[in-house]
Amino acid sequence: MKALVLNCTLKASPETSSTEALARVVMQELADGGAETDLVRLVDLNIKPGVKTDEGEGDDWPAVHDKILAADILIFATPTWMGQMSSVCQRTLERMDALFEETDDTGRPVAFGKVAGVVITGNEDGAHHIVATVCQGLIDMGFTIPGQSWTYWHLGPGPGPDYVETDQGHDYSDRVGRNAARNLLALAKVLRPDTYPVPES
Repeated sequence: MKALVLNCTLKASPETSSTEALARVVMQELADGGAETDLVRLVDLNIKPGVKTDEGEGDDWPAVHDKILAADILIFATPTWMGQMSSVCQRTLERMDALFEETDDTGRPVAFGKVAGVVITGNEDGAHHIVATVCQGLIDMGFTIPGQSWTYWHLGPGPGPDYVETDQGHDYSDRVGRNAARNLLALAKVLRPDTYPVPES
């Protein structure tokens, strides 16, 4: 079982990412449940704009695309800016548009049998809107979204500390994140290709 987290922070490495900190709570629960976890900080890569799997010379997206195909569980982790997902998150969804045209050896869309969830941080609201927007795109591609497969952290409207700068609100966000990991694992195990027959064409 493989789980991939796409960290859509706007902060390049090695700057501390609150989004990654909360995502790693989810990753730890996934690892405790037997999953092999990986995290990609997309802002460190050259992810060109576009809707194809490969947008030409210098494009780092094809390697990320391969990681997505190899994963059973995909998690989008994004900060909140102006009540919206980050621009990196939006670009990632746009690049995944190419999945609509890809099928596996049996002719099924490549996202079938994969589950997905969302992790969100920010010092303003907008989390439920982001969950809805990201999950709708993933559902369209063929991913399955378990119930309560998300977690978020914020301290309400206006400026304030980041997730890594305060313990306030962690109990809820971390607990919900661990539950999200358990739900993702449970459904991913059910949907693995070797657990159900593929109809003959």
